[in-house]
Formats: sequence, C-alpha cells, structure tokens
Amino acid sequence: MRKIHKPLLRSLFLLFSLSSPLLPLAADAFGQSPQPSSVSSPAARISAEITDSQRTQLPNSRHPLAQSKYDSGRLAASTKLQGISIYFNRTPSQEADLKLLMAAQQDPASPFYHQWLTPEQYASRFGMADSDIAKVQSWLEQQGFSVDSVNRSQNAIHFSGTARQVEAAFATEMHTYNIPTATGIQQHFAPSTALSVPSALAGVVESIRNLNDFRPRSHAVANKVRSAKPNFTSSVSGDVFFAPGDIATIYDIQSVYQSGNTGSGQSIAIVGQSSVALSDIESFQTASGLTVKDPTLVLMPGTGSATVFSGDESESDLDLEWSGGTATGANIFFVYTGSNTNYGAFDALEYAIDNQIGTIISSSYGECEADLGGQNLESALQQAATQGQTVISASGDSGSTDCFIGNDMTNPPLSTQETLAVDYPASSAYVTGVGGTEISTANSSYLTPGDGYWESASSSDVITSALKYIPEQVWNEDLANCGTDDCILAGGGGASALFPKPSWQTGVPGIPTGNTRFVPDISLNASTALPGYLLCTSDTSFWQQGQTSSCTSGFRDSVTGDLTAAGGTSFAAPIFAGIVALINDAKGYSGGQGLVNSTLYQLASNSATYASAFHDITSGNNNCLAGSGYCSSAQGFAATVGYDEASGLGSLDVANLAGVWPANTETTLIGTTTTVSASNAAPAIGASDTFTATVASSTGTTVPTGTVTITVDSNNPITGNALTNGVYTYTTSFSTSGMHQVLVTYSGDATHAASTGSVTVNVPVPVSGKGTFTLSATNVSVAQGSSGSSTITVTPANGYTGTVEISFDTSNDNALQNLCYEFTNTQTDGDGTVDVSNTSAVTTQLTLDTNAADCLSPGEARKSGKHQLGATRRLRATNQPDDKGTTKATAAGLVMAGLLLAGFVGRRSRRLRGLVCLILLAAAGMAISACGGSSNSTTASDPPKGTYTVTLMGQDTSSSTIPTTTSTFTFTIN
Repeated sequence: MRKIHKPLLRSLFLLFSLSSPLLPLAADAFGQSPQPSSVSSPAARISAEITDSQRTQLPNSRHPLAQSKYDSGRLAASTKLQGISIYFNRTPSQEADLKLLMAAQQDPASPFYHQWLTPEQYASRFGMADSDIAKVQSWLEQQGFSVDSVNRSQNAIHFSGTARQVEAAFATEMHTYNIPTATGIQQHFAPSTALSVPSALAGVVESIRNLNDFRPRSHAVANKVRSAKPNFTSSVSGDVFFAPGDIATIYDIQSVYQSGNTGSGQSIAIVGQSSVALSDIESFQTASGLTVKDPTLVLMPGTGSATVFSGDESESDLDLEWSGGTATGANIFFVYTGSNTNYGAFDALEYAIDNQIGTIISSSYGECEADLGGQNLESALQQAATQGQTVISASGDSGSTDCFIGNDMTNPPLSTQETLAVDYPASSAYVTGVGGTEISTANSSYLTPGDGYWESASSSDVITSALKYIPEQVWNEDLANCGTDDCILAGGGGASALFPKPSWQTGVPGIPTGNTRFVPDISLNASTALPGYLLCTSDTSFWQQGQTSSCTSGFRDSVTGDLTAAGGTSFAAPIFAGIVALINDAKGYSGGQGLVNSTLYQLASNSATYASAFHDITSGNNNCLAGSGYCSSAQGFAATVGYDEASGLGSLDVANLAGVWPANTETTLIGTTTTVSASNAAPAIGASDTFTATVASSTGTTVPTGTVTITVDSNNPITGNALTNGVYTYTTSFSTSGMHQVLVTYSGDATHAASTGSVTVNVPVPVSGKGTFTLSATNVSVAQGSSGSSTITVTPANGYTGTVEISFDTSNDNALQNLCYEFTNTQTDGDGTVDVSNTSAVTTQLTLDTNAADCLSPGEARKSGKHQLGATRRLRATNQPDDKGTTKATAAGLVMAGLLLAGFVGRRSRRLRGLVCLILLAAAGMAISACGGSSNSTTASDPPKGTYTVTLMGQDTSSSTIPTTTSTFTFTIN
C-alpha cells in the first residue's frame, strides 16, 4: 500500500492550524532596556496560493563563479540533486526580538543572561509557522521533489529532485562549467541564471541553496615547498616544529592544565567535508604523549556515503588533532559531509548549529566575501549565539587579498583576486575570526635550539622543546614571483565589505574609525616554516616527495624518516577553540558562552589586562609581496600598537586571560556526556534495533533528568523523550541498506548542562540471490518527421531474475516536447517493463517518432499506443519515488484522496465542514491541473534537427536493494 495518508493528513492539519498569539515579557522592574518577547508560535505569513502565475526573482541567486565563458552546456536532466535547501527569512518583528535577546543573553544584569535556547525554542520564536512549512512542503512535492527534512529551527526545508525538476520549479537552467586550474580542467555545475520563486513565497524565502558544487576553501597549507623548520626539536636536522606541548608552553596553557582545567564537560564540533581515518588521530595523540581519545564522527545525513577527499582529509585531521591536543579533556565531534559534492563544510556547520552539537564550533573553511553569491550563514550563526555556541573561524591564508586563488586561475577574474578582501565566515559579527602570526625573524635565537627558547637537539626527537614565549610577528610568507600558486601565504585580515562594525569592536587603541566589521579578532601562529606544525594524515597531498607514510614511527615515516608538517590559519582556529574550552572549564561555563568577542574586546580595552593577557603584535604585515604577477600593488595592513587588521588584538597568554575572564555568576551547571549504543551494529532491513542513550554527569555522581531529542538520519526530530535514571531507549528499523545515524541531544535540566551523542549502524545489503543487471542500447538516426527505434538490452548477472522498469530522459526535453515514443513491452506511466526469467539477455524496442502530427494531443497519441514526451514529463513529475522507495501519489490520486477525506471529515463533524469546502476547492483545482491536458495545434512543428543524448534508467520493480542501472544512446534527427 502506498504510504500517502499520514503525510497528507499531517499536512492538512498543519495547513489549517492556528498560531498562538505573541506573549511579550514585561520590562525589567529595575528600569532596564526592554527585554525580548517570548513567542509561543510564529504567525502564519503565506496568505496567497502558491502558483507559478506570478514569479519573483531572488536577488544574488546566481553563483558568481558560474561565469558564462566557462559554460559547457546543460546538466543532464536526470541528474539527481540531493539536499537542495530552501531557507526562510525572519519578519522585522522577529529580527528585532532576536537582537534584543542576543544582547540580553550577554548582559549580566539581564534575567536572560546566558539563558540559552534549544533549537525548538528558537523555532517557536524565530522560525516559520507550521502551516507555512506545510504549504511550502506541499508545493515542493507538487513539483515532483522528495522532501527530506525540516530544520529543527523551522527555518529551512531540505529536499531532493532531478535537474529538470529544479529548472521547472525555479525558472532556470542547470549547466556545467569547465573551469581551468593549475592542474587541469575542473568541472562544476550550477544554475546558469538567477532563480525565481512563486510570488506568494517571495516575502519569506531568503535563498535556495545546494544547487551548485562550489565548495568552501580549506585554510591549511602543506609544508612541501619551503624549508622546514620543525617545532619539536628534530634529532635529524636540529630544526624545530610545533607539537601540542610547545603551543601549551609559548601561550602559557600549561598553568591552566596544572590548575586541573582540561576542557572537561565541554564539547568542540569540528566541521569538514571529507571522511578521516581515526588511526591518524590516534597516531597524533600517541606521538604527542597524549591519551588516545577518538572523536565522535557525525556524518551529516543525506549527504552521501563517508568519502575521503584529498586536501580536505588533511584539513580535518589537523583540526581534530589540534583542538583535542589543546583541550585534552573536551569531547570532540567531527561533523562532516559525504560523497555528494553539492554539500560542503558550510552545510556541516549549519547542521552542527541546528542540532546543537558542540558548545564550541570550529571551522577552518571559508570563502572571500565576493564569492559568497548572496548566500551567507548569518541566520545560522545568530542561532548559534542564542544557543550558547561559540563559533570560531580561520581568517584565511591569502593575506589582505583573500579572493586570490592562483595567478593561473581566471575564475574569479584576476582583478577580483587582487582586490582587498576578507574571508567569511570569519568576517561575521557572530564569529571569532582567528588570524596568523609567525616567530619573529628579528633575532636568530628565536628559531635556534639551545639559544634560550628551545631545547637543544639530542639523539632522539624532543617532543616538547619550546621553553617560553617566543616573540611573534604577522604571518607573511609571500614569495616574490615564485611561479606557483603558493606565492601568497599570509594571514587574512582587513575590512568587511558586507557587515557593519559590531558594537563590541571598540575601546582598544588602533581599531579603525570606519563603520565596517574588521578582522581578525585575535591571531595565533600559522606559519608553514617559522616554524610550522606537525600533523598525522593519510592524505598524500600533504606528504613530502618520496614519503611513504605519516606518523608510523612517532611523528615520522618509519621508512623515510619524513615528518608531515603544515601551516595556515587552519591551525590557529582549532587551537583557539581548545583555549575557549579551557576557559569555559576554568570559569564554570558548562553550557557555553555564546559569542565571546564582547568579552575579548572588553578585557583588551583595559591597558593593564591587555599587557598581561595579550601579546600585542607590532611588527610585520599582511601586504601582498608576491610581485606584479600576483598583486596590483603591495597593498595590505601593517601591525601597530593595539588592534590592527593584520593581527587583531594579537596572540594570547592563556593563563593570564583565564585569570581575568569573568567567572560564571549563574548557577554552575554540571557538565554531561551523552553516549548512544545500538543493540545491533548491523541490523537487517526491516529488523528492529534498540538504541540506548545514556546521559551521565562529567563530574560527581548526580543523575541527569529531563528529556532527549532523537533524530534518525535526516528525518524530523522526535522530541520530549523523558530520561529514566539518565537512560532512554528507542527502537526503530530501517528500510534501506547502508549507514544510518541516530543522533541524541540532551536538553539539560536545572543542574545539568546539555550534551549530544550519536551512533552509526550499517544495514547490510540483503543477499536475495537476485543479482544485478546492466542496460545497453543502440543509437538512433532518423529523418525529421519520421521514426526510428533503439534496441534496449537488459543483461542479467549473478543470477538475476525479476521485472525491470525502464524509463528515460533526454538532454533537451523542451526541444523534444512534440516527440512521441512507445515501448514494445507493456507500458507503465509511459515506461517500459522487461521480464527477465532466466540468465539470458532480454531486449525491447523504444520507438521515437518525430512527426508532430502523430502527437497532436496526449489523447490521440495514446490511441496509437504512443506517449507525448512533453505531456508525460509533466505528469511524471508528481509520481517520482522518494529516497525510501515510496512512490508519491499522482495529482489525480491526490484529488481522489482529498475528496474521500473531505467526505469523511464533513460527515463526522459539523465544525469542520468549512474545512471540507476548502479541501473540495483544493481538490477541484488539482483536478483541473491533473486532468486538463494541453493539446498542440495542428501546425505544431516537428522536433528540431540535432543530436540528443538519451539516458536510460532501469530499476527492479520489487527490490530497492538491487542497484539502479543507467545507460545512454545518441538520438540524431537529420
């Protein structure tokens, strides 16, 4: 039975549900500023019917890197696009309330001080009404999309569909782009025009995302082209490299450890876009002398399978290694995206926020502001601030010209690359942007072992060899006309072109007088060679030439003796994330602090505190020094006394900073850890599996109470699940094979802080004995106005028997809308079915008729057994299978369901007869659209001459576990 009744009933219920009124809170009795209101349910905002009769273009919805000169043609119509997202904006009143709330949450005198929201509480005040969500979801399904999930914050819907469905829904064309790079042609896809939406949605839609595969850039730089200055002390070269113990020494973290603060009870979420090997993290911890402690891996649901991407793997490795190497007692989460490349680290960041993973979130990915294309993360970053999450981001590695990506790259144009620019999300006012420093070159002893700053070399590597703070300067390793893309390597910083100066960026000498947001906020060492950081990674793109392994003998390759070293602000960001975890631990902020920038600048504004807790960087610059082939001028920013756009407030003395950081004056919550276990790590399809969530106190023996939220894969969360003695059990089953994730979020109680845990199970592909099959087809060439046939062959393998349903798509359905087709086998919705009863190949014919007179209307075409391509494609849009194999009802089926439901409800309840009328009207409208086929005139033109690609798709009709097979053939009209 088709499972359509429950979603339909739920959508109808939500569609006509009433919103609760606003419940404003009274102003504080002591005459404080007005406080934010409390909203029990957002008011409905979509009043008009969502139709295509009037459309509104979305501003800045075409990606700036999808340039027409690189256009290589239409994306195949059948291309499946996962995780497309429609994001909603806030009303002016919600926006005002949000700003009041964020200010109050950071005001110690406010009753809202550090009263953090859960995602559901955020949704009830700043999200969309349930009825609006239901309307948009219904419209998406009418376009043929499969709705995957709705954000817990009620500000986004995620859905999937084909490229052709995207084109129809958003009035664009999906194209591919061949972009030249230093290593060859890089192919991407994106909309070729700005997007538009029905005008009924124009006032609520902020953006449509995940329609392109331009992913954010990593800010890690391998140390392969510059002379290595390793920072433990090498027994081979005598050079120095940074290991975790060295950073703890030079930034005075050891004193914090000695006070018993290691980040216990804190959680750090690292975001990435590649899978990692946990063995690399374990090797790093062992080589550093740390206790082995694996991070919790959270693969963002719906983003594909866990996949390793070169360059991104090493980025994630170092982020995990150095955040955990700094806050050794914190719980580290790795939130990452999978094989679908229209997802990236920005999606992982938003997922970590929407599911409240981590009291601290660290991102080492970014884009220059000019390349954002109007799709920023501000809404999510504001949500993080209200939930108590501190978001930290690297400021970039291209100095003052953040858009620079390579002198042989022309996308963006060189004129854009050479312009002063800053990196996002570091430039957001809701993020702490972390820039780069390097060891000062003013004194050779700063980098010479045995000269007072480093231990001398010995017969074995000295893992922690730094002896004290070593003077720093702005990180700038630009090389004049070096002939490679590595000519520009310097800390990002400057003035934002998008965001105004926040109120807290004041009070420190040197802050520019302009009205824009300035970055970075602080800086930490980021150099690749002065001295550079050690890491362990299986990512060979970060290995030295001839290196055979990483960290198989301490930090060395056991065969060649090579070290794996790198630099970049990618190291500075996770290290600062670890530092925030240590401060939270030391000062009792078990629930997090939210945005910490106001405290940083307030402390720095006191000259005595600034001198003790910060290292003011007063030398160096982030000028573009690579020469005329890379820079329009030597523009940039120099270090000065106090704040500057090259190093921010400077680097840190962490012990002194923690000493002056204000302590938590509220009730100190006890930190918790949430662990999730599965009764069966490899359950069969359809088999029940029980998941046990255990919430425990990080210290002491108290037992947490309250509720947990369960999120399975990308399904909507199940809230309000009460703990019993700190435990909740949940039983479910899975209908598809592959990896499945159960995420559990503990909401906290009066004495215990919130926390998150997850577990992943792998549902194996059932051994059914039916095997697999392949498709092949012959090319077709016909004269315009005539017909021809392609012979399609279904070849079984591994003992396959069953029925294969064959469908197809063309490279240009619009041009071929007057084409008719038929299969020689029984048709189902215009598709062919082929029965395979033994091991022999089976053939069928697909006949393509280019005589428009044979296709005057869908009715006439059906009389001859033919189907009109244009009409069939429109009808099929409402009958696409979703990702679980469930087929959505056709428009006509929904009409009948609506009429049956209307009769039932009207007969049972007088009070709902008004609703019945609405249902009948909706059903009538659907009947008109579903049954009123268009007819072509008798003068309709034949499909134009040309060569088209036809993509065949074959799917077993009874088993979703048998892989779908595709094949193509060429159709030429002469």
